[in-house]
Formats: sequence, C-alpha cells, structure tokens
Amino acid sequence: MKNENLKDQLRGDRAVLAPGIYDAFTALIAEQAGFGALYLSGASIAYTRLGRSDVGLTTATEVADILARITERVTTPVIVDGDTGFGNALNTQRTVRTFERAGAAMIQLEDQTFPKRCGHLNGKGVIPASEMCAKLRAALDARHSERTLILARTDALDVEGFEQALERGEAYLECGVDALFIEALRTPDQMEAACERFAHRIPLLANMVEGGKTPVKSADELSSIGFRIVIFPGGTARTAAYMFREYYGSLHEMRTTLPWQDRMLDFNALNELIGTPDLLALGRKYESGT
Repeated sequence: MKNENLKDQLRGDRAVLAPGIYDAFTALIAEQAGFGALYLSGASIAYTRLGRSDVGLTTATEVADILARITERVTTPVIVDGDTGFGNALNTQRTVRTFERAGAAMIQLEDQTFPKRCGHLNGKGVIPASEMCAKLRAALDARHSERTLILARTDALDVEGFEQALERGEAYLECGVDALFIEALRTPDQMEAACERFAHRIPLLANMVEGGKTPVKSADELSSIGFRIVIFPGGTARTAAYMFREYYGSLHEMRTTLPWQDRMLDFNALNELIGTPDLLALGRKYESGT
C-alpha cells in the first residue's frame, strides 16, 4: 500500500493512517514500518529545526527544502502542512507550486490569521470565510496535477463555534477541495456530527494530538465513524523529546552510553537502516567504470 497513489488510498475501506515526520530520517523509518502515507508536520519542523513553538516562525522555503529532501529519500506519499499558504492568495499559489515541485501528495491550507499558531493552542484568529475561499481557489488553480490534492482546514471552532466551523466546511467543500479538516473537535459527539455531515461527500481528516483538545482515538475507531485520514502529527517529536531527555540525562550522570546500549542501534544496525551497504555498493560500481 505504501507506494499507492494517495487519491486511490482515500477510496479504500479503512482510513489512511499518516504518522508525523519532520525530516528524511523520520520519513525513512516510518516508510520502513509500512505506513501508506506520511504527514510532514509544521509544528514538528518548528520544534526540531528551530527549537521553538508552532507560532508561525517557519517559512515556506524551509518547509519546501525539508519536503524535497524527504521525497528524494522515500516513495511513500507525503501530506504537507502548508499553514496559511504563508500569505495571501498569490503567496498561497506560490506555496502550492513550490510544494508540488518538491513532491507533495497533499497540501494542507488553513484559515487562520497570520502569524498562525498550533491548532490546539488558545488565542487563534481566523480570516473571513470569503478570503479563505479565494485562497483555496487560487491553490486549486496553481497546482499542475490533480493528483496533487488540496486539503482545506478550518480553525473556526475555537473562534466562532462548532456550527460556524461546519458552515466554513461547506463553503470550502464548494470551492472544490479534495479533503476537509475541522481542527480541534472537542468531543466524540462533535466528531460524529462532522462525519455525519461531510463523510459521504468528501474525505475528512482527524488530528490526534496527545494532550490536545480532541479526544485521542485509534485510526480504526475514527475510520468506523467516517474519517478517511488520521494523523498523529506530533507523536514522533514528543517521543523523540522524551527519549532524548532520558538519554542525555543518563549520559550526563553516568558519563558513558553503556546503560543505554540495549535501547539504541549500534553502528552497523544504523548503517543497515539508512542503506549504507547499498550506497557503498553503488559507489563501487562507478569506481569500476561498469
């Protein structure tokens, strides 16, 4: 399934489960685990590249560069967080073209004001629905191929309430987007209501944030009520942060990695994971001139 076109995967019987990634290394490990799609998380890029919160500090160029490195290394379709499009409708068009060239399978665009912030932080603002519709139409016009999918996200629930968030979903669906994402649903009832309204018309995305505003459920549970895409965008970074803190604490205290050697890949295992033997063999082919 991992190399199957994302559009085809969304026609399947089960929701597409996409783990969060933030660089080529995490993408490679996730691909080897067998996932059918990957989610390049803007928040996780901010955490790992900048050591900062998800408050609009990353740039389109930074995300595109990371995306290109990922799609060079793996073949699994990548859903990429395009934030607000990094500006107005014209900026959004440039973002879509840039991300498409970098290999995005799906580009997520949201209706927050700029600078945006993580969908599970308080204090968000949203632009008028009419302005977001203009940006979405611009995005759809900008893509080169209809296989590059456009995902519309609304953060209106926090700002305008649940019913208005659903109305925005209707407006964005009318624009012709390929998938819909109503961020920070609060309860199972809201999740089911969103699916009852939209799931028979357009793929819906469920965002699982550990410690966030939305109840965390399994991909199978979410699939059973109608969600077609399930992401765990920050779980990778949160797990890495936990493990790094434990590892660095141990190294600082013990002044050796010996206590951790049963919890790490050794030199040879890591090289096997990243394909060093194959790369060296390829180099020898060219050295020999054959």
